[in-house]
Amino acid sequence: MLRKIKTPLVLLALGCATVAFAAAPSPYAGEQTREIKALSEGDIDNLRAGRGMGLARPAELNSYPGPRHVLDSAVELQLTSGQIAALSREFDAMKVAAIPVGEKIIERETALDRLFTDKHATAEAVRALTVEIGELQGELRAVHLNAHVATVAILTPAQVAHYNDLRGYTSGAPFVHDPSKHGKN
Repeated sequence: MLRKIKTPLVLLALGCATVAFAAAPSPYAGEQTREIKALSEGDIDNLRAGRGMGLARPAELNSYPGPRHVLDSAVELQLTSGQIAALSREFDAMKVAAIPVGEKIIERETALDRLFTDKHATAEAVRALTVEIGELQGELRAVHLNAHVATVAILTPAQVAHYNDLRGYTSGAPFVHDPSKHGKN
């Protein structure tokens, strides 16, 4: 008798799971109206402005601060006028290098999206575009990471240590990132 009861219960449970899964909205719901499905408006704005978007996190979290955040903390870090000038040049150079790469990423993501929108996607075309996008993303990441490398060369070890304290990396206190404090240069 148990066998006859088990089978309908298993089928009922599977049926409920299927209905629950089918009824759950996709986490992508609403994104189908994006101009470029893979990029939000914020992503596009960040790419066009040359912003880091967390690409240099390995540097940042391993005592290689970036020029923007260091400049934002110039008073606390007691930067010299020479350091401020050098960091400003580094930040400007990073943006000059990052913006065109960001534009290329947007262009290639648009082409990838168009393949699917126009129903022309093939395995070869998708592979070619995604490889190209991956190379561009790597290039962009290197630009941002290398700006962090250059920043460390401008600072003293004491300034780097103080920066880490200010950012909450050494105190154990959580740091709340406030993008509104970023310079718009």
